[in-house]
Amino acid sequence: MDLSPNSLAFIALSNEYCFAVENIGQSDSSSAFVAAMVRILPRIYIAASDLKPEPLLEEDEAYIESYLDEDYYESIRRQIENLLGPDDVYLEVFEEDMKYSETPIGMSLSEGLSDIFQVLYNFIATVKDAPSETVNAALVAIKDDFGAYWSQRLCNLMRPLNYLYFNSSDDGEVEQFNN
Repeated sequence: MDLSPNSLAFIALSNEYCFAVENIGQSDSSSAFVAAMVRILPRIYIAASDLKPEPLLEEDEAYIESYLDEDYYESIRRQIENLLGPDDVYLEVFEEDMKYSETPIGMSLSEGLSDIFQVLYNFIATVKDAPSETVNAALVAIKDDFGAYWSQRLCNLMRPLNYLYFNSSDDGEVEQFNN
């Protein structure tokens, strides 16, 4: 079985996202990191929503093993939180609990970006050097998980990232990034 161009693009984008997040310590500034996220997250959304893996046979299972341990996840989350500083927290309006709350709900960019990192890291670790049947099963699992969970998370993250991208810079001036 050959992978579709979109499946290959999704795998490449997942790898690019993981690389950018894992190398956050090398970011020159929070502005550069935000610019990278604003560039890659919409492309991941499009590629994930367009995934059309081969249907699995009934005995096959769509499953992605967990490779990311809690300490590494927390290390990534803290690095993002430290880089973004006070810009890490934003008010969320699309949270399920918001229906029952009269007060705004604060969310964390670092936690949301780390959650997506965890999903994509586990996906990349699963498909790396795997036979095509395993890759297809992982694509089925990631497509299902995307629709059920992390597509909304990704969209929610884009709003505050977009705001930071267009309304802040390290020197306090409004700046557009050309990366």
